[in-house]
Amino acid sequence: MLIGSIVASFVAATPFLFYLYEYVPDTTNWDTIFGTYVSMEYGSANVAMWVFAMKVIPLLLSLIWFFTCRHWWYHALLVPIAMFSFQCISALNNDTRYMDEFDIVWLLPLMAIIFPSIYLIRAKMFNKINDADKTMEELEEEFMIKPKGIWDKVKQYF
Repeated sequence: MLIGSIVASFVAATPFLFYLYEYVPDTTNWDTIFGTYVSMEYGSANVAMWVFAMKVIPLLLSLIWFFTCRHWWYHALLVPIAMFSFQCISALNNDTRYMDEFDIVWLLPLMAIIFPSIYLIRAKMFNKINDADKTMEELEEEFMIKPKGIWDKVKQYF
């Protein structure tokens, strides 16, 4: 219950987290406690953090959805998670001149694995529907993975 409240509070706070870029100075160099950020490509640390916020907030929301989803198709969420991860890395990469143009090429191998896997799971479910007198909800419940905690959910992927 406590973890659910923390997750719900985080999701509700994402608009406020997005606008944290407003507190970044509109200068090329930004001194932080972690070091100095130099915005070469964007020309402003404020613009760079705005671009980064537009990539990291959907990534965090997708990760929350992935780790809390109990449907059989939740592995499909790995595609947008991979896309947003790639975009976060390229948003802060000083060598990136044209961002978000060829991301789909890097995602094709991942999609080539995930889409057929999801189709096979769905086909298996419909075969069981034809062979048994179970409803779609009962089959979805059968395919649902129910770990006991967040750490168990993370461990099932490794």
